[in-house]
Amino acid sequence: MRVVVRAVSELCVTVGAVLLLFAVYVLFWTGVRADAEMEHQVDLLHRQWRKEPVAQEPAPYAPGKPFAIMYIPRFGFTWNKPVLEGTGTGTLKKGLGHYAETTRLGQPGNFAVAGHRRTYGDPFKDFPELRRGDAVVLTDGTTWFTYRIDKGPYKTVPSDVGVVDPVPRASGYTRPGRYLTLTTCDPEWGHSHRLIVWARLDSTRPAEAGKPEALRR
Repeated sequence: MRVVVRAVSELCVTVGAVLLLFAVYVLFWTGVRADAEMEHQVDLLHRQWRKEPVAQEPAPYAPGKPFAIMYIPRFGFTWNKPVLEGTGTGTLKKGLGHYAETTRLGQPGNFAVAGHRRTYGDPFKDFPELRRGDAVVLTDGTTWFTYRIDKGPYKTVPSDVGVVDPVPRASGYTRPGRYLTLTTCDPEWGHSHRLIVWARLDSTRPAEAGKPEALRR
């Protein structure tokens, strides 16, 4: 009997150690790697923008590649994340992902972006803190785009694909415009629901003119 009890105890200790190591991996190591990867993607963009001339006709966004940087002052003035084309698992490990079926940045329609709430750098960890009037600023290296949040965070289910429609369902918008949709998972460590915010394009500014007012301390 003692042998059985000892064996069970040792098994429990082993399982506990494995679970602890897994938790450390999920909570810490994936974040370290994701932060480094996101910094790398931002650096790639800055280097690309420094050396390439401005194209007369913008090239299509390349799947899995970065094309813009997002800033959300509500999350702190040091918060900035790369935006890549697509929302696949591999892409969202490198930053935020643009829903490929939605419009280009700054164009008429709905520019929609997804990001992890937790793991892989926790880019949208503070998503519930977003409020109406908050600025969401993006740049593609040629232009600064400042959007202002009108509604959210709005809770819905993953099957509610209408949130990224050209005129997003439940957003309160009733006519075509230049919109931004941000999506993330809810609850914080789950994925049974989605949190959504909607914003409209408030202003643009040439990159050479410097950062917009929303990013000035």
